[in-house]
Amino acid sequence: MAVREQWAETAMGVVVLALAAGFLTYSLTVGGVHMKRGDYEISAKFGEAGSLAPGAAVTVAGVKVGTVSEVTLEPKTYLAVAKLSLDPTVKLPADSTAKITSDGLLGGTHVAIAPGASLDDLKPGGEIENTQGAVDLFGLIGSVIRPQGGAAAAPAPTATSPATQPAESY
Repeated sequence: MAVREQWAETAMGVVVLALAAGFLTYSLTVGGVHMKRGDYEISAKFGEAGSLAPGAAVTVAGVKVGTVSEVTLEPKTYLAVAKLSLDPTVKLPADSTAKITSDGLLGGTHVAIAPGASLDDLKPGGEIENTQGAVDLFGLIGSVIRPQGGAAAAPAPTATSPATQPAESY
């Protein structure tokens, strides 16, 4: 009976390992972390990258057309440089605009590309010139809740003398 239990445990271990390998394969293909054969890379420079990271989606009109393959800092200009790996079937006009947007209030970020009207396409290795960096949502909310200066800096109202107060009518 002990030999039968050992074979059952071994078979169960093989099934668990096969399932784990299947989940790993699925997560790597769906996550889009690696470049597919034939993808081409372009770059975009942003003043603020926010939480943009490799593996983030690149979309056009809400449709995923690629992934962010790398985010680095350009040492001379201190701009964030994002390398975008795009599907070769998607030809973007040279004057397209890239914008870092959030997936939700607490979600991740992705790059949304708005196609331009140029007759020339971006070539592999090209750069999107028109960009808009990430917006710090918590900073905006904080500035609305606790404004700096403005009304808080105004002098407190002083009590007026009885001579300047309007007469009360009964």
